[in-house]
Amino acid sequence: MFFATGCFIGNIPFAPGTFGTILGLPFCFFLSRTNFLLAVLLTGIFIIFAIFIAHHAEKILKKNDPGLIVIDEIAGFMITILNLPFNAVYVLVGFVMFRFFDILKPFPIRLIERKLSGGTAIVMDDVAAGIYSNLVLRIILYLSQ
Repeated sequence: MFFATGCFIGNIPFAPGTFGTILGLPFCFFLSRTNFLLAVLLTGIFIIFAIFIAHHAEKILKKNDPGLIVIDEIAGFMITILNLPFNAVYVLVGFVMFRFFDILKPFPIRLIERKLSGGTAIVMDDVAAGIYSNLVLRIILYLSQ
């Protein structure tokens, strides 16, 4: 439960997903200092770990996708910032984009959440929101050059 709730940040009674996303910042900073292939590998390992942890936490809590599980937000935000400049602008815009896509769940994110189950559903919809966010950030980077 310690890992699933992001060191118990998920127990915050308001906006636990937002605080969980903030907890992802040190992970993103670390990944920004590694080469691309290592960052992809570590992110993949973290996603697998997050699925495992979220799956077991959901069973302990006996509730589908409880809001106090925030390890999925960390994984999603890692995808959001993956291989992009780690600076205030990208982190802030990425944070807003990720929370937007994670809450709104445009196609196919909601479908992913519905078709999958357990820890896989909990984590993979956030990974999809992270992919959307990363793509938007890349478009912004391209257009700003």
